[in-house]
Amino acid sequence: MTATKTAADSRDVDLLHRLSLLDRYLPVWIGLAMLAGILLGRLIPDLNDALGRVEVGTVSLPIAIGLLAMMYPVLAKVRYSRVGAVAADRRLMVSSLVLNWLIGPALMFGLAWLFLFDLPEYRTGLIIVGLARCIAMVLIWNDLACGDREAAAVLVAINSVFQVLAYAVLGYFYLELLPGWLGLESTNLNVSMWDIAKIVLVFLGIPLLAGFLTRWWGERAKGVEWYEQKFLPKIQPVALYGLLFTVVVLFALQGDKIIGEPWDVVRIALPLVVYFAVMWTGSFALGLRLGLSYEKNTTLAFTAAGNNFELAIAVAIGVFGVTSGQALAGVVGPLIEVPVLIGLVYVALAARRRFYPA
Repeated sequence: MTATKTAADSRDVDLLHRLSLLDRYLPVWIGLAMLAGILLGRLIPDLNDALGRVEVGTVSLPIAIGLLAMMYPVLAKVRYSRVGAVAADRRLMVSSLVLNWLIGPALMFGLAWLFLFDLPEYRTGLIIVGLARCIAMVLIWNDLACGDREAAAVLVAINSVFQVLAYAVLGYFYLELLPGWLGLESTNLNVSMWDIAKIVLVFLGIPLLAGFLTRWWGERAKGVEWYEQKFLPKIQPVALYGLLFTVVVLFALQGDKIIGEPWDVVRIALPLVVYFAVMWTGSFALGLRLGLSYEKNTTLAFTAAGNNFELAIAVAIGVFGVTSGQALAGVVGPLIEVPVLIGLVYVALAARRRFYPA
């Protein structure tokens, strides 16, 4: 056994020991949360209507609470003094923009037509998912895989700006213009820039501001060591509790659709699995070729592979209705994304051992 391999083994063992019980068995808790949500929705038939009465930016209030709880601790960990240096890395910035706004939507468009050529509603819903670049859960996956938090914060912020400016334009291109050029069936997508901006401002702006102010106040009032060693470990579990709560509520709201149309769910799931696998693997391979560090490469891969399912669901429901096939496709997005990207966290850690042994 070489010294390099011994060092890598030791590093992986140390990482495993540092993980809490919640972190270590997260795939199990995610599965149980999905099951609990479906059972809750079945046991309380009126739950969907009750939870859907109060919304934040067209998203159910309980889901909004879960997402905010999930994102705040991660953004409180970001060392904002390093953000400028991260943003200056042109390789990372350009690669992320190309992957997120050129390759990602084009790949989802192709997969949607390949797998769902005879199901126009689901096909449209899948394309809507592909246009919504991740601004929320990617922070959790990146953190679990030991990615660069500051890089993730910068890329998420860039995705948010592009989302507001480009989502409606890309929707017109991929749902109306491009299908027309190719002689395929087209679909109208009427969604305003302000509707998208509200969702981005709520689900990124609020936790980002809270995270920045928390670090600013904590370091000045108690010092950097107290903030890093005492405060952050106390709030860290809140992110995963928020994730599990969000999964429970989401599946409580949409479980009936998933159970009632299992074959349709499988048809939608197949292109999503291919999409996540291709986007993550291709992005990670690109980062290796560019010579990015493990931390930045991992961040690049997860920000490219993830999708903003809350925006996709909100757009699908707002434009096509809560019972539409487009909305069902949006709901299946996190059903597949959560377990697949959890699996890719372990793939990332294994890739670190293989490609970054030092």
